[in-house]
Amino acid sequence: MRRYLSASATALLLGLGIAASAAPLAAQAQISIGINVGIAPPPLPIYDQPPIPGYGFVWTPGYWAWDQGVNDYYWVPGTWVRPPRIGFLWTPAYWGWNNGRYQFNSGYWGSHVGFYGGINYGFGYGGDGYAGGEWRGGQLYYNRAVNNISNVRINTVYNRTVVNNTTINRVSYVGGNGGTRARPTDRQLAIMREPRVTATPEQLKHRQVAESDRSLRASVNRGAPPIAATERPAELKGPGVVAGKPGGPDRGLAARGPGGGAGAAVPADRMAKDKAAADRMAPDRTAKDTAATDRMAKDRMARDRTAPDNVRGPGQTAADRANRDTAAGPNGMTRQQERAARMRQDRAAMSGDNGPGAAAGAGAAARQQERAARMRQDRAAMAGDNGPGAGAGAARQQERAARMRQAGGGQGGMAGPNAGPQRAERMAPPREAPPRDASAKPAARGEGRAKRDQNPPNF
Repeated sequence: MRRYLSASATALLLGLGIAASAAPLAAQAQISIGINVGIAPPPLPIYDQPPIPGYGFVWTPGYWAWDQGVNDYYWVPGTWVRPPRIGFLWTPAYWGWNNGRYQFNSGYWGSHVGFYGGINYGFGYGGDGYAGGEWRGGQLYYNRAVNNISNVRINTVYNRTVVNNTTINRVSYVGGNGGTRARPTDRQLAIMREPRVTATPEQLKHRQVAESDRSLRASVNRGAPPIAATERPAELKGPGVVAGKPGGPDRGLAARGPGGGAGAAVPADRMAKDKAAADRMAPDRTAKDTAATDRMAKDRMARDRTAPDNVRGPGQTAADRANRDTAAGPNGMTRQQERAARMRQDRAAMSGDNGPGAAAGAGAAARQQERAARMRQDRAAMAGDNGPGAGAGAARQQERAARMRQAGGGQGGMAGPNAGPQRAERMAPPREAPPRDASAKPAARGEGRAKRDQNPPNF
């Protein structure tokens, strides 16, 4: 028997050696971790303990934690965990009423089990101490009466009936309305001053996995988490998962609401104080804003009065321009009227009407007609040989000239003063050349050029 116990102690040392070397010690008393909520946590659910996975594990009960991201409680399932070093036991976390709010107190590892609010977590945690196991000479002994040891062989066991002298309920906090009335004893106060170890990395991972599971939120499961306990930390699926049942009416469910309890972390009395403070500050803020706006308006008006025209604002520049446009000039006309008169003259000159400026438009049209006539004479001189088709070309030119005359007359007298007789004279058809004798021989190149020079065509 002694040889077996030595082997068991060796196995436990190997399993806990790494965690023991890395786990920090804390000498301070159990305090909160800065989480204060205005609504009570739900009751503890009812569930069965999953079987122990093997020797060297200690049962850590489940508890309600707070998710500040969604303003809701979530259930951290109970599970079997290896202690960080030999001789250490687990003191569970608990919620306590403090100055009108519920304050979270984290659990820890130590040589003795300290104060955890008198909350009955079950399975050896009846509200005071731990009746589920104990250390004897470096060996961990389990109380078969409160632990589920059914699937493995563990020889370090004993059987001791646990008697509860207190009322059994499922409340999950101490103090306040409906909470337990437990107070730490002198012995528990002394335990708070002993060295301790915070939660192991396995426990921290277990809590993070539970926080990310939406089904474990109190607003979703109504106090009956589908995963109330697990056989190993952070393993929320498999044969070792146990579901829970509601442990009683949830006092804070109505305040949290079905969507996760938005605003549950702010109590009603604090909201009233904040509103009163905001109401007191509102008149002062309004008066300050009004005074600042008036000062800005006065400064802007002063700058506009002293600034030149080219740097004033858009509104003042437009006003100044409107005053200048409507003021009468030396000739008795405003600038707007002068611009309108110039526009009418320009249009009349372009269209050649009989209004103001028509004479200038007629002269310009006559000059254009004269230039066109000279261009036609030059083209006729260049193409005016006596070959075939000469008569047809002249006829087409006369027809185009006639159409141009008609178009000019229909546009209100665009022809110049001497356009009529000169046009008729210049546009007269050229004399027809005598018919060529087909039997005559072509003249030499030089002879033909000499004859043309002696007798130039008359156009």
